[in-house]
Amino acid sequence: MESFRINNRGIGGDNSCFIIAELSANHGGKIEIAIEAIRAAKHAGADAIKFQTFTADTITLNSKKKWFKIDHGTVWDGHYLHDLYQEAALPWEWHKELFETATEEGLLCFSSPFDKTAVDFLEELNCPAYKIASFEITDIPLIKYVASIGKPIIISTGIADEEDIQLAIDTCRAAGNEKIAILKCTSAYPALPEDANLLIIPDISESFNVVAGLSDHTLGVEGPIVAVALGAKIIEKHFILDKSIGGLDAHFSLDEKEFKMMVEAVRKAELMMGKVDYEMTESKKKSREFSRSLFVVEDIKGGEMLTDKNIRSIRPGFGMHPKFYKDVLGKKASKDIEKGTPLIKELFK
Repeated sequence: MESFRINNRGIGGDNSCFIIAELSANHGGKIEIAIEAIRAAKHAGADAIKFQTFTADTITLNSKKKWFKIDHGTVWDGHYLHDLYQEAALPWEWHKELFETATEEGLLCFSSPFDKTAVDFLEELNCPAYKIASFEITDIPLIKYVASIGKPIIISTGIADEEDIQLAIDTCRAAGNEKIAILKCTSAYPALPEDANLLIIPDISESFNVVAGLSDHTLGVEGPIVAVALGAKIIEKHFILDKSIGGLDAHFSLDEKEFKMMVEAVRKAELMMGKVDYEMTESKKKSREFSRSLFVVEDIKGGEMLTDKNIRSIRPGFGMHPKFYKDVLGKKASKDIEKGTPLIKELFK
């Protein structure tokens, strides 16, 4: 499996799953909330905190034309894009302090840029990696510019078909960047379980030879657990300090308690997956004592024949393997054998 590093953290390969807390619009318009959210994400077990770096003017137009009004059956219906993004945007003047807070907490911190100016700004902050949001996967000039910097690039696939994914990857590789992760994502907020299609995760890894993961918008923690079992090496989930704060993304975000529950479940799933190993461990050997084996179930005199009446396959496992059952029938006891004795080769001839 492919792998790369974000600073000193290994991503993919044999490394543990990289768990990202996505702050997104869950800052309530107050830097104090954003700072506390970073600390809470650390307490909840996240490996990284991720922001989104844009302004309403860099992501859309301030227009009231019909094309700019949301009408897709979401909680945001009726909003104009510019108004929505103006409310959601993380102020650029906060970024430096938030990056510093994350570093103090021992969290990796990076962001999703939405145009070239955001990339240049994040470079000034030594952003160690970049995330391309689902709706930007078709912005090939942006992907090319980000990839050319040479840092790891993580791309969500919420609106993408196979051709879009391949083009994005080819663009990165053409820029000399092989540090690529592709996240399965369903661009619905929240996403329904039946639309998750998590079986695509191992196919992404195999088909495109990249690190694969999940950017999850379903409610609850089941999606990440299943994803890890399918080979996901990155999990991204929206995080909020307190749902009572409200906000544009609050309804499909996890709070600290829920996020911690998810992290613990993911780590347990990783332990349970283990490795492909048929070796006989000491634990297996001990348990094997309770398996079946051949036993003498009636007293047998020396010279008497072994039959299906006096020999049976029963628990425990101190006698011969049951596969020899047919072979021993008809043999003669080499001496007197008491009922309840494990049958071994020395007892017959």
